[in-house]
Amino acid sequence: MIKPKVCILRSAGTNCDKETAAAFRLAGASPELLHINSLIDRQRMLNDFHILALPGGFSYGDDVASGKILANELRFKLASSLRQFIDEGRLIIGICNGFQILVKSGFLPGSLELKQSTSLIINDSGKFEARWVYLKPSGKCIWTKGLKKIIYLPVAHGEGKFITQDKPVLNRLKRNRQIVFQYCDAKGKLSAYPDNPNGSMENIAGVCDETGRVFGLMPHPERHIYSASHPRNWNKPAGICGDGLQIFKNGVDYIKENF
Repeated sequence: MIKPKVCILRSAGTNCDKETAAAFRLAGASPELLHINSLIDRQRMLNDFHILALPGGFSYGDDVASGKILANELRFKLASSLRQFIDEGRLIIGICNGFQILVKSGFLPGSLELKQSTSLIINDSGKFEARWVYLKPSGKCIWTKGLKKIIYLPVAHGEGKFITQDKPVLNRLKRNRQIVFQYCDAKGKLSAYPDNPNGSMENIAGVCDETGRVFGLMPHPERHIYSASHPRNWNKPAGICGDGLQIFKNGVDYIKENF
């Protein structure tokens, strides 16, 4: 059985790369931090890896808009490599800034012409939101297999409000079961601020493409891979996993089973 190789893609301003690598390592993969220039200059090839992870942070200082510059690099310099990567059944995950990048490059929710049809914009509160939130999993994404009915992860973003360009795009996401996570309260009810920290349409916190293999979310699963990561659980016995770890295990297990 292979040990899945994970490309943790970084650029200037990325700051959650090591935590994301640690999560994949704990899930049984072999992660490698790689600067995007290594792929653009073809020093390394994307098909050397099974999983591509776009971690959180502030790529290129979030100039223009969050994730936009790195999104343009993916779209205009690496589009063919990424299309092949997806067509071969490999996996992509984008977390926070990584989700912004996938959305603004057009790889989420996905289209042949890479046309951007959704976005992540400034929070309704007009400020950076950093807190723990409840999430209700749904949809057909392979990354969320076997999760609990409600999970608890932290968010930390200033531009996390998910919107679609029009109602047909939103309806398509619903029809294709591409809405993966929704913000909710402790009982699983969809509710407004502060449970929905940014004002996202339909409380959307994460979406996938039509294959269920390309996934993006605003909350940070890599920050809750141990139960003790949450301040209320600091005194729980060692070895109890946090809610985020299963997401990484699902990706790793999928590669082990299909490659």
